[in-house]
Amino acid sequence: QVNLVESGGGLVQAGGSLTLSCAVSGNIFSFVSMDWYRQAPGNQRELVAGIPNYGSTTYADSVKGRFTISRDSGKNTIYLHMNGLKPEDTAVYYCNAYQLRPNRRDDYWGQGTQVTVSS
Repeated sequence: QVNLVESGGGLVQAGGSLTLSCAVSGNIFSFVSMDWYRQAPGNQRELVAGIPNYGSTTYADSVKGRFTISRDSGKNTIYLHMNGLKPEDTAVYYCNAYQLRPNRRDDYWGQGTQVTVSS
C-alpha cells in the first residue's frame, strides 16, 4: 500500500508564495518519478512539475521560473515551492508517484490540497 499525503495549500494573494509538501510511504527512489499535478474547476488535470529518479526536473511552461520542485530523500518527501503566484494558479494540487511494471504503469495519488490565489 502506497500512501501520499499532501499539505501546505491555502489562500494567498497574487504575487505571494506557498510551499506544498508530499510525504510518501516507502522509499522515494522506488518510483520512476514523483510529480505535481493540478486541476482547476472545469479543466483537465495537468502536469505542473516532475522530479524523476534519473534525469532533470521538468516544468509546465506556465510555471517555469516561478515554481521549483525538490525532494528530501531522507524524509521521503517532495516539495513544490511556488513564488509569484497568479490567480490562474488556483487549483487543487495533487502529488503523483508512479512505478513501471512489465505490462503497466502503476500510479499513486494523494488526496489533493487546495491552492487559492486572490487577485
